Amino acid sequence: MSFVNRMLASVGIGAAKVDTILDKDTYSPGETITGTIKIEGGKVDQNIDHITLYVMTEFYREVDDKKVRDTAAIENSRVGTSLVVKAGSSQEIPFSLKLPYDTPYTLGHTPVWIKTGLDIQMAVDPTDNDQIRVHPDAETSAIFDAIEQLGFRLRKAYCGSAPRYMRRRLPFLQEFEYVPTSGAYAGKLDELEVILVPQSDSIELLMEIDKRGKGLFGMLEEAMDLDETKVRMTLTRAELQNPSNVKAKIEYTLRQFS
Repeated sequence: MSFVNRMLASVGIGAAKVDTILDKDTYSPGETITGTIKIEGGKVDQNIDHITLYVMTEFYREVDDKKVRDTAAIENSRVGTSLVVKAGSSQEIPFSLKLPYDTPYTLGHTPVWIKTGLDIQMAVDPTDNDQIRVHPDAETSAIFDAIEQLGFRLRKAYCGSAPRYMRRRLPFLQEFEYVPTSGAYAGKLDELEVILVPQSDSIELLMEIDKRGKGLFGMLEEAMDLDETKVRMTLTRAELQNPSNVKAKIEYTLRQFS
C-alpha cells in the first residue's frame, strides 16, 4: 500500500466514494424511505467506522437583526456496522429510514434532502446529498384544502427559528402565509399565518389572524399590533378524515376572530 496513496486518500483524493440511490424521490411524513447505499473503493483500503443517513432541511434564524440561513438534521440513523472498503471494490448496502411526522413540506423555498456520510478515521468523510420532495398526506391536505376553499391563497412557506415557548423536537417551525383573495374574508383580513405541528395521532394548528384595520381606531390597532389574534386548535387524525368537518371548524374559528 503506497504511503503517497494513503496520504492522498486522507485528504479525499483517490478515496472511497458514496452514492445513495433512493427507490423514489417523493414521500409524505410518516412514510419509510428505502434505497441502496453504493460505496466505491478508492486507491487504498479504508476502514469505515459507520455510515449515517440524515434527513436535512434549511431554516432561517435571526442574528444581529439579520436573517441568516441555517441547516438542521430532522432525523439521523446509522446504517450497518463498521466495514473495510477494499481498493477498487464496490459494495451495496440496502437501508430504510422512517420520515418523521414533523418533516417540513417542500412548499415554497423549503428544501429537504437525504445526506449520507461515511465516517473514516484520519480522512475526509465522503458525503452524498439527494433531494426529495415531501408532500402533505391526506389528513394535512384536508387542512390546506379547507383554507383554500375559504378563499385564501398561499403566498409564502418557509421554516423559521421557533420561539423558545413554541419549540418542540426541532429548532424550527414551518410557517404558511395566506392572503384572502375571495370569499367572506377578502377585505376583512390582511393575512392568515398558519403553523402545523403534526403528531402521529393529531395535528396541532396554530393560526395568527391579522384583521384589516378600518378607520382611525383600526389604524391604531395595526400600529400597536392589536389587530393580530393567535388561535390554537388540535384536530385528531380521525377528525381529519372528514374534510367538510375540517373546513367547518376552521371557518368557525375565523368567523369568531375576524
